[in-house]
Amino acid sequence: MAGEVKLHESWRAPLAEEFAAPYMAALKQFLVGERAKGKRIFPAGNEWFRALDLTPLDKVRVVILGQDPYHGLGQAHGLCFSVRPGVPPPPSLVNIYKELRTDLGIERPAHGFLEHWAKQGVLLLNSVLTVEMGLAASHRDRGWERFTDAIIRLVNARQEPVVFMLWGSYAQKKAAFVDSTDKAGRHLVLKAPHPSPLSAHSGFFGCRHFSRANSFLQNQGIDPIDWALPA
Repeated sequence: MAGEVKLHESWRAPLAEEFAAPYMAALKQFLVGERAKGKRIFPAGNEWFRALDLTPLDKVRVVILGQDPYHGLGQAHGLCFSVRPGVPPPPSLVNIYKELRTDLGIERPAHGFLEHWAKQGVLLLNSVLTVEMGLAASHRDRGWERFTDAIIRLVNARQEPVVFMLWGSYAQKKAAFVDSTDKAGRHLVLKAPHPSPLSAHSGFFGCRHFSRANSFLQNQGIDPIDWALPA
């Protein structure tokens, strides 16, 4: 699978054992079989590892964890919460923009394309990297979770401090092992409810994760993230 997709070289050697593991072979077989049945899988195959392609391992400054790719036509392109230019921002992303405005005074952009963040070192990682069109969570428990756990472990093992933004109980459980400052570790772990309309008013709004992340990075001598998205 590693030879068929695009990802930055910094991830290839550290993830080589994962790509060679039997569970990844089984995952590939599953995906090939689903395509053979005529099922539409999102995102496109060359974008499954887009987050790893845009954000090298040694450049990660912030990690934002999502669950599954968007399952609507033309939405998913390999970065959690992000959609392609021209696609209306989904509700959770709209709420992220609302918090950005409250926190940092950044006006909502007219698009939902977050590559500007990824290119600065914000790893926009979904737990599951593929989905069948129209069927949310259809590729869960097929092996992707084990692979993305390995990615989080690699980031956690870095000596440079990283900010983990964990929105919702799913993300918080997945990254529970991170070596966080509240456990005398080096990484800052920020927790809040998910930005979904169902839970955003329970504490996502007002969490100020964006300013808190930048303050932490600057205190560590690391450049902050420019959260304002270009038009």
